[in-house]
Amino acid sequence: MGFSLAPTAIAAGYRIEAHDSVGSTNALALERGAAGDPGRLWIVSKKQESGRGRRGRAWATPEGNLAATLLLTEAFDLKLAATLGFVAGLALADALDAVVPDLHFAVAVDGGTAGGNGGRLGDRFELKWPNDVLASGSKLAGILLESTLLPGNRAALAVGIGVNVVAYPEGVPYPATSLKALGFAGDAETLFLALSDAWAQNIAVWREGAGLSEVRRRWLSRAAGLGSEVAVRVDGNVIRGIFETIDEDCRFVIRSGGDKVVIAAGDVHFGAIASAGAA
Repeated sequence: MGFSLAPTAIAAGYRIEAHDSVGSTNALALERGAAGDPGRLWIVSKKQESGRGRRGRAWATPEGNLAATLLLTEAFDLKLAATLGFVAGLALADALDAVVPDLHFAVAVDGGTAGGNGGRLGDRFELKWPNDVLASGSKLAGILLESTLLPGNRAALAVGIGVNVVAYPEGVPYPATSLKALGFAGDAETLFLALSDAWAQNIAVWREGAGLSEVRRRWLSRAAGLGSEVAVRVDGNVIRGIFETIDEDCRFVIRSGGDKVVIAAGDVHFGAIASAGAA
């Protein structure tokens, strides 16, 4: 089976460009945007040679995993466009629920104890601020938004989604897993079909930002570590507290020493890793 779009995605005007292997789906999407592509283009591959994550970190996509980037070209308010990462997280979590509906696991975020504040028993994939999807407390997927300016006050926005379908990285400073390790016998094509459908549904909720409050509500219902101890590394400093919520702009909010601290960007650690110093 090759990559294909769900009927809902086709009806909404989305297109697809599939590759056996690619350097970076995000880089290729931005190239397409700069060359005049009108957007709503999914670029997908099961192998990525030079993928990247947040802060320039490498993101490996060995054969059989999913690398997917959606190119959007609009007159974006880039601050508002940044919230599309939360739409992507919801879409991916919905797609995962659809393709592995019988998967049950104990969620223990970053080495926390399942069933306590740092984790709970459940059958859902969880979202870790700002851009990860977790399963069994381990990183299953990452999301990366990148943009470039276009003529006419427009921008090309690449919404990159990488999922560990058959393999996950080892020797990394955080727990990681794959769908295969969790018992999923399907493939990247099956997951992408569900993802293209779930994106079409969730972007309809977002409605160019008019539905952001509903996106925020849905995201919080899946939030990993809500109410638990957290350590956030911001520009080399570590801020500790309790994960309280995300605000109206989807910024991370913690309660630290009685004060509310709002964080726009940082690396978040829960549970045992938070206690150990968020190394």
